[in-house]
Amino acid sequence: MTNFKEKAGLIWDIADLLRGDYKRSDYGKVILPLTVIRRLDAVLAPTKEKVLAFLPRVEKLSGSAKDLTLNKVAGYNFHNRSQFDFVKVVSDPNNVAMNLRNYINGFSANAREIIEYFNFDDQIDRMDDPQSDILFQIVKSFSEINFDGVSSEDMGYIFEELIRKFAEQSNETAGEHFTPREVIELMVNLLFSSDEEIFQEGIVRTLYDPACGTGGMLSMGEKHLKKLNPDAKLELFGQEINPESYAICKSDMLIKGDNPSNIKFGNTFTVDGLRDEKFDYMLSNPPFGVDWKKASKTIKAEAENLGYGGRFGAGVPRINDGSLLFLQHMIFKMRDEGSRIGIVFNGSPLFTGQAGSGESNIRQWIIENDWLEAIVALPDQLFYNTGISTYIWIVNNNKDTERKEHIQLINAIGTKDEELIK
Repeated sequence: MTNFKEKAGLIWDIADLLRGDYKRSDYGKVILPLTVIRRLDAVLAPTKEKVLAFLPRVEKLSGSAKDLTLNKVAGYNFHNRSQFDFVKVVSDPNNVAMNLRNYINGFSANAREIIEYFNFDDQIDRMDDPQSDILFQIVKSFSEINFDGVSSEDMGYIFEELIRKFAEQSNETAGEHFTPREVIELMVNLLFSSDEEIFQEGIVRTLYDPACGTGGMLSMGEKHLKKLNPDAKLELFGQEINPESYAICKSDMLIKGDNPSNIKFGNTFTVDGLRDEKFDYMLSNPPFGVDWKKASKTIKAEAENLGYGGRFGAGVPRINDGSLLFLQHMIFKMRDEGSRIGIVFNGSPLFTGQAGSGESNIRQWIIENDWLEAIVALPDQLFYNTGISTYIWIVNNNKDTERKEHIQLINAIGTKDEELIK
């Protein structure tokens, strides 16, 4: 596929069928889960008949043994044992709701768990109106979209384009945005640039994003490492608070053969889903200027009771911007032998807060420990729905000798987008 916007446009056109029955801001409740399900459907299509033919041979196996066997036949870490697919679901227009549910329930448990985060069953009920054929029309339209040959990277672009469009309809704030791929690639280049060991045969590294969204940063990191060393393995980890983005990210991990159980759901500040894990690399673009009121009780208690033994010992920023909390959380997850962090901020973490403020104390703690390696000022207008200045911070707890006690400041404000990755 040469133009992901064209494919996303086809899917967006389907959303117009919901006009009158749904608010435009609610289109995503239908379109996003169906895009995920149709993507899973297309991936499994080549081996669907083989799986169905194999079902009688696994009837007497235990649940886990049955799943492992059928996954092997399907060629993925998931399968679908329903007699239906998208085409067969719409071949019986009078029973689309029943057949679609039968098809969804035919997925292996790990795929069903992903779909359940969309609460899509509620939308099936809502569209299953005997006075309307909206459910049939929507599912039929999705059955006609060809996902053959669409890579995981292209699929990531499609999902982000769709979510961007839905965000426009919902008047989302500037803090809810998606990271341009040029910025991700630059961050990945900066992170891996000084790791000479990544060229070793069979090397294993870990990459973590505490606000992973649909998984774009994780996927780009994996792709970049494979370019540098096809024999290297990058284990991906993340956590996401938005259920739709979480489900999309996990579905991508499932299709690519990564471990979807490494992606956790929930608020990173209140419940760290990867509490005991430390990582080699960390990337993130946390929401700009989003308050942490709902998590304040937990965060303040950890800061007061655990001090530097917890994540927030250096202090807490003002309540209306949790950006520096994400950075402290990531620093806590650095390995003693060395880790590198790349994180995108607006200007607030860099300039906000007088001496003695929470922000100032956090910056002082980072600089006095000689962890801040570089700050890159990015071109304006890079991010959707916001024209504010943005910066990449590179944090490293094992600097090269020549970089110790120095902070490199890079001005890329006048750089064209495509030149960022050169």
